[in-house]
Amino acid sequence: MGSSHNHDHSHVEVSKGNAKKLTFALALTTTFLIVEVVAAFLTQSLALLSDAAHMFTDAAALAIALVAIKIGQKPADNKRTFGYQRFEILAALFNAVMLFIVAIYILVEAIHRLSNPPEIQSVGMMIVAVIGLIINLISMKILFSSSQDSLNIKGAYLEVLSDALGSVGVIIGAVIIYFTGWVLVDTIIAVLIGFWVLPRAWILAKQSVNILLEGVPDEIDIEKLRADLLSLEGVTDIHQLKVWAITSKKVMLTVHLVAPNVDPKRLHQQAFEMLSHDHHITEMTLQIEDDAYHHELEHQH
Repeated sequence: MGSSHNHDHSHVEVSKGNAKKLTFALALTTTFLIVEVVAAFLTQSLALLSDAAHMFTDAAALAIALVAIKIGQKPADNKRTFGYQRFEILAALFNAVMLFIVAIYILVEAIHRLSNPPEIQSVGMMIVAVIGLIINLISMKILFSSSQDSLNIKGAYLEVLSDALGSVGVIIGAVIIYFTGWVLVDTIIAVLIGFWVLPRAWILAKQSVNILLEGVPDEIDIEKLRADLLSLEGVTDIHQLKVWAITSKKVMLTVHLVAPNVDPKRLHQQAFEMLSHDHHITEMTLQIEDDAYHHELEHQH
């Protein structure tokens, strides 16, 4: 019991650290977002507006991630025995949907502009994009370490990364317009930013939906896991194997092990050690049965 308490405690500490990082990144992003939207309309740059749209989804992603951490920290109760940790995954999915919507808007706007390109103020566009890039790089540095462990923070980090690339695109566009006067490049860059973001949004959506559908998490090799359980000393068969995730990095497992001639306590310990060491699963329910019970169960089913 002690170990599980420590695990929860460390989980809360990590969440608090993540919340601080997110708050700082959110403050930076929101401030700049307002500047960029105003600048996009003043300079007539669609690439800048495309970048601002990403900035908006950045800000939304960071805000949602922050809310998800706060709600995820709420303790389990009689209605939610797993607590509220799933909220993180709902947040990641919402974020992916927002990205799809923004990318589609930019593509539609770009099509309109092909026949009617507006006059673009390249110097203003350039200045704003450079400031945007600096802010993105600061946010990326803040979020990077946590993005390895949390799907929620990973979603926010990917947003900021795509936005940084967007800013680079806008800077290149501004330079080309300044020296050549070729305003169409602004629209082309806006479209490229949109296309760059779509596959990332798709991956985030897919990972989130997999967790919501109780799918086997990507990092678990179910065939190897099954083989490892069957290779435990005395295990003759396994059934009712279920593996799913509550939230990113929190994998759960239940299984019935058929082991007629084995000390159940010892087998339980071996299974626990193997699963936590080889497959990084620490939350599990293991039922150990002898043959007679197993056949009776099968018969009932």
